[in-house]
Amino acid sequence: MPFPSSSITRKSEKRPFLRKCHSTTTPYQSHHQLHLQSRSISMPSSDPNLSSASPVSLSSTFFKRLLVSANWVFFYLLSFICFSSVAYTVSLWKRLTALQGEILELRRFCKGNDVIHNSVIEISQSNDAKSSSDIINVSGKTFALYIVIFTILMPFLVYKYLDYLPRLLKSLSKRTENYKEEVPPKKIFAYMVDVCFSFYPYAKLLALLFATIFLIGFGGLALYAVSDNSLAEALWLSWTFVADSGNHADRVGVGPRIVSVSISAGGMLIFAMMLGLISDAISEKVDSLRKGKSEVIESNHVLILGWSDKLGSLLKQLAIANKSLGGGVVVVLAERDKEEMEMDIGKLEFDFMGTSVICRSGSPLILADLKKVSVSKARAIIVLASDENSDQSDARALRVVLSLTGVKEGVRGHVVVELSDLDNEPLVKLVGSELVETVVAHDVIGRLMIQCALQPGLAQIWENILGFENAEFYIKRWPQLNGMCFEDVLLSFPDAVPCGVKVAAKSGKIILNPEDDYIIKEGDEILVIAEDDDTYAPGTLPKVRRGLCPMTHDPPRYPEKILFCGWRRDIEDMIMVLEALLARGSELWMFNEVPEKERERKLTDGGLDIPSLRNIKLVHRVGNAVIRRHVEALPLEAFDSILILADESLEDSVVHSDSRCLATLLLIRDIQSKRLPCRDTKSSNLQYPAFCHSSWIREMQKASDKSIVISEILDSRTRNLVSVSRISDYVLSNELVSMALAMVAEDKQINRVLEELFAEKGNEMCIRPAEFYLHDQEELCFFDVMIRGRQRQEIVIGYRLADSDHDVINPSKKAEPRRWSVGDIFVVISRS
Repeated sequence: MPFPSSSITRKSEKRPFLRKCHSTTTPYQSHHQLHLQSRSISMPSSDPNLSSASPVSLSSTFFKRLLVSANWVFFYLLSFICFSSVAYTVSLWKRLTALQGEILELRRFCKGNDVIHNSVIEISQSNDAKSSSDIINVSGKTFALYIVIFTILMPFLVYKYLDYLPRLLKSLSKRTENYKEEVPPKKIFAYMVDVCFSFYPYAKLLALLFATIFLIGFGGLALYAVSDNSLAEALWLSWTFVADSGNHADRVGVGPRIVSVSISAGGMLIFAMMLGLISDAISEKVDSLRKGKSEVIESNHVLILGWSDKLGSLLKQLAIANKSLGGGVVVVLAERDKEEMEMDIGKLEFDFMGTSVICRSGSPLILADLKKVSVSKARAIIVLASDENSDQSDARALRVVLSLTGVKEGVRGHVVVELSDLDNEPLVKLVGSELVETVVAHDVIGRLMIQCALQPGLAQIWENILGFENAEFYIKRWPQLNGMCFEDVLLSFPDAVPCGVKVAAKSGKIILNPEDDYIIKEGDEILVIAEDDDTYAPGTLPKVRRGLCPMTHDPPRYPEKILFCGWRRDIEDMIMVLEALLARGSELWMFNEVPEKERERKLTDGGLDIPSLRNIKLVHRVGNAVIRRHVEALPLEAFDSILILADESLEDSVVHSDSRCLATLLLIRDIQSKRLPCRDTKSSNLQYPAFCHSSWIREMQKASDKSIVISEILDSRTRNLVSVSRISDYVLSNELVSMALAMVAEDKQINRVLEELFAEKGNEMCIRPAEFYLHDQEELCFFDVMIRGRQRQEIVIGYRLADSDHDVINPSKKAEPRRWSVGDIFVVISRS
């Protein structure tokens, strides 16, 4: 057995004889040694340095060599069969040539007798034609058979020995040194097929079509080679076998039966693959529809980006707004499963009144998902705040606005963005410019809580105005009012209450509560409070009685004592609003778990200058609002108003925040019911619900008549429970924010009105007693009251009777006189 070149070289250095023999090796031995070097086969040696290979490695090497040898034997055998077939074909062609020579000799032999010669010639010619056609037919069938066999074997051979092609090319080019391992051609071929099937959507169908054509073509050739049919008939039979696997039953002969069965088996395989492709395509389409990946073909719709607990009340308000139009289309795009979104929307307990809600799963940050919901054709886009903390939520809203500005087709409608922090509003408006309208949810609820604390019952009025169920704000141009003063315009609408003017000369600026002598000019629009945009129109001026108001100036304000339970994120903004509204000498008690030094630091970082406060004094108390002994240490009976705030530490969890606020509310009411004196005269007139027979609920309801308690409940379901039990004067929740979002989505101009009404300066919504405008039991129509309100520079928009629990905004019969009492109240828009 020959040794490897390494061992020979090592031994030749020790023995001269071996060195000589090595130097005088024959060309055959040299070629054999090079062959062993190229394959790097290490043989056992007596040298102890070379005998370190383990038996396991030697056995694995032996099996590898045996496998390679078997592969080469199989390759040589197939090559021998192919070459033998070609040689056999050549021998058959030689026999044909010899037979044709014998026929010519027979013709020469029969040349003497003419008759015999002619008959023999005719017979020989017919036999020659027949034999030649048979020979040509036999040779054609044989050639077709070899083509089929060669075509079937070649792919297997090529794929089997494809990896040896680079090695063969390298050995031929003599570049065996510095060999670097490359990717095998099999892997390259598999990768190319994978990329083709993944990148091209119709690659599978084309591959199936090619396989079908290949099976029909080569199946027809095989039938032509083993049967007596022509090539055209064989191709047709091959197609029938592929299309119907039962057509091969009438075949006769071993060869035709084998070929027909093979074609039928291939046809069944192709049919199964076709069914699989069709099934996969249908399943992908159904999954795409189920997961909300299909495109929305809509226009003039409302698009909601994101998902939050406000979505239910927002959809309700949008459905009510579209009721007069017979319904509309609302599209929701959120990073949730489409089935889950539809299931949650289906649980909402209200009628959509013809409005369709379409859900799609996707990210508002991806332009492809935005185009999927026809963002460029939407008339309004609402970006909801996420359930994350305020900074993360506002940062996400900013990225969504950037995505909207990057839409190639542009955005036709305006964008309403819900923000969580007032400090982030300028940045969003900087990015979105005039396209974006912002609603700061936290700021809206905080300002409403302060207004409700100073004017009990105002939140219910805001709920009636912001919601589309009753009266709301509308802006429209009326050319017939041009040249009229605002005082006459105020009396021109029997079914609406004018509140302001959109001045065309001032770039569309909206002026609330203008002067009586303001003249309506061409292009000006009138801001009104009406039932719907098509329910009002100007009419003739009514006759009114112009009397004097009993009280043209507000009474002086007195110091108040207010308690804040909890720590809100924007509590410094609420303190600044109270500083502007309260009288000098008022006190603001702050009761929460934040240490006093940390409170001052947070207030200072928020922009509040504590030493500059003139009207209010801050009183700090540290404690837990759900621990009774901590709450009992507070003088609850001395406060004019108590505001229970959603604590900043629990704002990410609506359920936990509401649970804490509810527990604090019950605890405060229980302590108040034991401390405050009972007023039987007032409590006896209350109409309690039929189920409120529990003694502790009755005591808390009595306590609610002596101190104003405003609760911030985020979940509308918890809000309904607290409101029905009447243990809190009013509950503010995210439902008011949803109403504001829906109103601004319907008309972005209304956002300017809401911003002024919520601000601490300018015009504001107020509740005034009837004694400001009339005497007890005086008989006046609502137009008369409106004229008297103008003497106080106020616009009277509604009222509440003393014996009623609900407000009437925009009364229907304004010219009808009625008798008023001093216990009635009026809702007005007043200049602060």
